[in-house]
Amino acid sequence: MKLAKKISGIILILFLFVAAIIPCVYKIKAVRMKNDYSEIYKNEKYQKSVAVSGITVFAQKYSCGYAVIQMIAQWNNNPALTEEALFNEHGKIVTSTGRALAAEMNRKIPDYKTRMYKYLKNTELIYNVYDSLEAGVPVPFEWAAKKDDEWTLHYSLITGLDVPGDRITVANPYGFVEEISIEEFLGRTSFDAYEKMPLFIKFGFAYGVFEKNAVFILER
Repeated sequence: MKLAKKISGIILILFLFVAAIIPCVYKIKAVRMKNDYSEIYKNEKYQKSVAVSGITVFAQKYSCGYAVIQMIAQWNNNPALTEEALFNEHGKIVTSTGRALAAEMNRKIPDYKTRMYKYLKNTELIYNVYDSLEAGVPVPFEWAAKKDDEWTLHYSLITGLDVPGDRITVANPYGFVEEISIEEFLGRTSFDAYEKMPLFIKFGFAYGVFEKNAVFILER
């Protein structure tokens, strides 16, 4: 009995220790990702704007994750893969986290291998986006977006990047295309722009359920 209590006590201490350490780890990652990205404006490679054509914007009916998959599927000549088809198959939303979105994209878009990159440094994030667009492939990503003047955790699709023009083009499943500055883009992928963030989302970031500076790169 004494041994069992001792083991239980050790397990509890280890659990509390891990529970305290995990938020610190993600906080450090969030600090490290905010490096100086100003060199992109001088780098010769990024002086040419890049964009992907053929993207149809769909206003989401069930979820932004499903809408992003539908946009990619339509672009990839698979019109049968729709939000409704995804919802009917699962009977629920299965793309509420970045890992789950990547898994569903790999399952439903087998022509590409989707790799999720998270907590990228600002420069790494821009490099990844530029290289994918230059290769002719749009970039799903995770960011803070507004819906009826309220901030949300949201998935969208990057379709263009113009560094000299300081402009990023986004196909937003809220039903429109928007162009924003690189500074605003990074403020929203880092979720610094998210005002009055609900506690459950804060905990999600603290314990690695949700991700910052996260993109999903489709590779052949």
